[in-house]
Amino acid sequence: MTRKTAQQLLEEARAGLRRLEPHEAAARDALLVDTRDDGTRRADGVIPGALHLPLSVLEWRADPDSPTHNSHVGGLERELVVVCSDGYSSSLAAARLRELGFTRATDLVGGFRAWKAAGLPVGEAPPPPQGLPGSGDPD
Repeated sequence: MTRKTAQQLLEEARAGLRRLEPHEAAARDALLVDTRDDGTRRADGVIPGALHLPLSVLEWRADPDSPTHNSHVGGLERELVVVCSDGYSSSLAAARLRELGFTRATDLVGGFRAWKAAGLPVGEAPPPPQGLPGSGDPD
């Protein structure tokens, strides 16, 4: 096996994505998927209507064939825009979602910080849902 650097993985992931700028993402009828941890969401806020799927459980909640699928994700035809804090881990996550069959998965350039800096809506984070992480309703 040939070793790859983190930068190489990021470049490979982004090569298969048409990444969206904040205003472009806001104008689309896509599901925004917030992969940030609970503490960061509480400190910085959330995008209203985004679905919180932590990175640690992303594939399990997104995959329609998973027994722990979050029904708010919908089917493989759904357009998903992954959001992290700064737009790095979201690129890797979007590439993994594409491997699951979400051909319309992509991510947000600059992440949540870019969304907030663009003056787009931000709300307070709701309390984490009871039960499995990533099993709640959209924010």
